[in-house]
Amino acid sequence: MEEENGSKPLGPVTLALLSLLTGVVAGLGAVFFRGLIALFHNLLFLGVLSFSYDANIHTPASPWGPFIILVPVAGAVCVSFIVTKFAPEVKGHGVPEVMDAIYFHKGIIRPVVALTKAIASAISIGSGGSVGREGPIVQIGSSFGSTLGQIIRMPVGQRITLISAGTAGGIAATFNTPIGGVMFALELMTHEVSARTLIPIAIATATATYVGQLFFGTHPSFVIPALETPYFHLYNPEVLLSYVGLGVVMGLVSAIYIKSIYGMEDLFDRIKGGYYIRHMAGMLVVGITMYVLMVNFKHYYIEGVGYSTIQDVLTNSLSSVYILVLLFALKLLATSLSLGSGGSGGIFSPALFMGATLGGAYGIIINYFFPGLNINPSAFAVAGMAGVVGGAIGAAVTAIVMIFEMTLDYSVILPMLITVTFSYGIRRTLSKESIYTLKIVRRGHRLPEALHRIE
Repeated sequence: MEEENGSKPLGPVTLALLSLLTGVVAGLGAVFFRGLIALFHNLLFLGVLSFSYDANIHTPASPWGPFIILVPVAGAVCVSFIVTKFAPEVKGHGVPEVMDAIYFHKGIIRPVVALTKAIASAISIGSGGSVGREGPIVQIGSSFGSTLGQIIRMPVGQRITLISAGTAGGIAATFNTPIGGVMFALELMTHEVSARTLIPIAIATATATYVGQLFFGTHPSFVIPALETPYFHLYNPEVLLSYVGLGVVMGLVSAIYIKSIYGMEDLFDRIKGGYYIRHMAGMLVVGITMYVLMVNFKHYYIEGVGYSTIQDVLTNSLSSVYILVLLFALKLLATSLSLGSGGSGGIFSPALFMGATLGGAYGIIINYFFPGLNINPSAFAVAGMAGVVGGAIGAAVTAIVMIFEMTLDYSVILPMLITVTFSYGIRRTLSKESIYTLKIVRRGHRLPEALHRIE
């Protein structure tokens, strides 16, 4: 549909109803997407037909034995077919495509993107690709919002508001983070912050969250028994200084993460043989890495979203500095290979993984040298998660709010503020663009530095 610049703005009631509908679809989209991940994961890893899958529990050893190495390769073939035959937009982590549509294509997103992105990303994650859920669900929710905005005549600004509403709803339903979903949309998607944008986003988010909770429950993403009793007290301010150092480390990690993703993408683009060969080659290395970890450490660890490993770190089940640093390095490699070679999925979950493993290792080291501080490594893992997310995506408030909602641990709010602030500052010094905006800049587009009004 061509843009109609003279479209009359919709009334607040009509826009509210459309936002409600967008929230319902975003919530159901999250349910559908997670069901697809479970289907492909169980089929490809275990050879069973089941929609039951808890990402916080480690996948048991596959009956395929060493042939599990080929599962990510098979997934790469399927993803390559979808990308080349149906929708090239589904390649990569998704959020930059939505931002590009908002700022440079008047909020036009093809309806086919929602279904193809869901299938391609579910195959990537389900076959062991080291990618996350946030990119796919953002494209699913925003695609529906854009489709509504094209079917019903409205100004560009209102169409973009519906896209933002779909984005917020999808994030909220997937991670059970309603406030984080709103903040994600406000910091990264919306062209302005006002009642006319915030109210529709809030309606969609609340609706999608309710739908998601009906299917997934009301519990947070991660449970941290070690932090049920607040460990931080005002009379022990020295602990806060250690979070400054953590923030610096996480800022360096964020910059390395950004450069590794796009550096690997450039590397694979230089490999001859076409998209199929490049993606299969990248995922073969991921498959080998997974299998080596299973043989030596009894778990695949880096496959998929990696929440089971994060849960291990947060419960202090993983307490070896050597293993934590090793898992951090391998996750960085696997994510760079998965996305750089042409996979489909988000960068949020890998960022959580890297922040948790390296943050936990940092906490263990600090506790070893300064035992009098009574440091709990789990708290540093939580702050590290927020630090890498905030630094990498360039949305500091979103990172703090989402990690808080995913853990419901209020005692680390202050440490997270310090960590994210320094992480964001260091990352900006080393890499001006975030992991999202760099992809758009590489296409020759320049995003505005601040919010601006679109009529």
